[in-house]
Amino acid sequence: MPATLDAKEFQTELRRLDTLLQESARIADPAAQAHGRALVQAVLGLHGAGLERIFAHLEAAGETGRTVLDACVRDEIVGGLLLLHGLHPLELRDRVSEALEQVRPTLQLHGSAVELIDVDDGVVRLRVEGGSVSSAAAIRQAIEDAITGKAPDAAAVEIEGLPEVPLTENDPARISLQLV
Repeated sequence: MPATLDAKEFQTELRRLDTLLQESARIADPAAQAHGRALVQAVLGLHGAGLERIFAHLEAAGETGRTVLDACVRDEIVGGLLLLHGLHPLELRDRVSEALEQVRPTLQLHGSAVELIDVDDGVVRLRVEGGSVSSAAAIRQAIEDAITGKAPDAAAVEIEGLPEVPLTENDPARISLQLV
């Protein structure tokens, strides 16, 4: 793994970690499973305690420390670590709002706008206005990427008002299987 990761690589590593944790849960030996869980919990506990201390020092450092703390909270990678350790100070709704602010200029290029309707039980509900069928996939991808970057803990993203993209001849969802 490279020493520095961009936000996309960080998300890839988080998914890889999740996969490894799921695979270790399927180990047949209960003692090995328990040992693996204890190891992960110990590492997370140490890192979490260290992050808490760093943030306490930054808060105690006055205005400069708070400026650094704010930059850390808004950074996709550091923010992801804070979420992992249960230390992120911003609520899911606030992080989703920031993600939408970040993606609005891109959506405007497609002639569309997005509105946050609700965040309930981790499910983000949005409404999109404008745009065209040809830009619907790009709009959806831009919104989902922005939310994944700022709020990877969102359970789902539901988008109302996006034009439906018609299936093409070669679309896997359109291919019918013949019974043999």
